[in-house]
Amino acid sequence: MLTFSTDALRPQDRFEHWCDVRGKSLFGVTIELDRDKRPDFRGRFSATAVGDAVLAEMKASSYRVSRTSTDIARVPSNSLHLAWQVRGPGHLNIGRDRVHYVRNGDLVFGHSNLPFASTPERSDGFHFYSLKIPVSSELVLGAPIEDVPPVALPRDASLTRLVGAMFRSMTRDPANAGRFAGDVAHMVRLALLSRGRARPRQDEIRAALHAGYLHAAREIMLRDLHRPALTPAVVASELGISLRQLHALFEPTGLSFARTLTAMRLKEARRLLSTMPECGVDEIAFSCGFDSIATFYRVFRASFGMTPGDARRVQAADVPANSAKLAATAR
Repeated sequence: MLTFSTDALRPQDRFEHWCDVRGKSLFGVTIELDRDKRPDFRGRFSATAVGDAVLAEMKASSYRVSRTSTDIARVPSNSLHLAWQVRGPGHLNIGRDRVHYVRNGDLVFGHSNLPFASTPERSDGFHFYSLKIPVSSELVLGAPIEDVPPVALPRDASLTRLVGAMFRSMTRDPANAGRFAGDVAHMVRLALLSRGRARPRQDEIRAALHAGYLHAAREIMLRDLHRPALTPAVVASELGISLRQLHALFEPTGLSFARTLTAMRLKEARRLLSTMPECGVDEIAFSCGFDSIATFYRVFRASFGMTPGDARRVQAADVPANSAKLAATAR
């Protein structure tokens, strides 16, 4: 993983370095900021490979950014760009007086070789993830994509939810995002379907829909695992699919809905046992959606080979040991 921060630079050098290295060289864009605001500029950036694609995360002070015809000629890129605007709404001008408003949480998708100009609405910085995906005929199923401008996918559409669920899964642990390489093609194809560039009955589209619904189901389960009454019917209803379809999503994984949910609850419980020593075991069990302490102890021991209390003591003992190793390495 490549990481960079302006914190190590002198304040007077931060913005210019960001423009030259992050803007012009890496992304092929032009960055603008009023001169009086440049000494206060700060930015953090990371990038990691996800198969042939590159996932980047950026947090920075607000600025104007554009990809001009000069930028495109200087740094051409036959790629598709999918971005998740976590924070920092603004206006996206794609030419010919077409200006779109990008809100917090929006997903923006389009071809990288088309010009745009983005102006932030606020001055308190932004946070976004970007996925740059090289184009191949196989990836886009032969669809023409060179004229797909970068605009936000429909916010309340079911396809957007599926693309977003896959994207958010990828960004929860960027260091291990490479394991989602197979989902990149699914995300692209669902985005193309959303933009009317793909036919819904293709086998590749059906596979993408399956992957998207599985990620969306898992996202709901993560969000609501604290609810003991979280059932397959509840998740299926929220996704707008049948109960039979929901169960079919989990069949290829080798774990049923119930076993997947239990594994999620156990993982969260083990995390809380380590990070919240002030909370009792029973409190943690109920907060993770277990409806009885006996069930929690039984499945915890079956999964980890120890009781929750033993796990907490082991994790507590590991903390000073790891700290000692780090101190020794530093010396």
